[in-house]
Amino acid sequence: QVQLVESGGGLVQAGDSLRLSCVASGRTFNNYDMGWFRQAPGKEREFVSAISRSGGRTTYADSVKGRFTISRDNAKNTVHLQMNSLKPEDTAVYYCATRRNPSDIYGLRIRRDEYDYWGQGTQVTVSS
Repeated sequence: QVQLVESGGGLVQAGDSLRLSCVASGRTFNNYDMGWFRQAPGKEREFVSAISRSGGRTTYADSVKGRFTISRDNAKNTVHLQMNSLKPEDTAVYYCATRRNPSDIYGLRIRRDEYDYWGQGTQVTVSS
């Protein structure tokens, strides 16, 4: 059974940084791409970033490009999201996600419905 557990959220001021972590268990971590999504109150869950199984390929939503960095440590079954220059509009619950199927030739996925397993989420609140 795949389990994803996020941590690292909190309350910060605009311009501050946070580092989110997601620990995965239940299968061979380095066979699978990983993603981060977020959901603000009253809004749909949206894509933030994704990383390939080796860490060699990454992709970002335009809204976070240049401020957020995704990385992974396959030895620790962990994926991170370093968030710098945070803005009030980054306030949301952040979710770690992965797919049922291993990495393939079709590239990183950015649609919510392409991910099968989700963590419980961690709250990030950015005050102005």
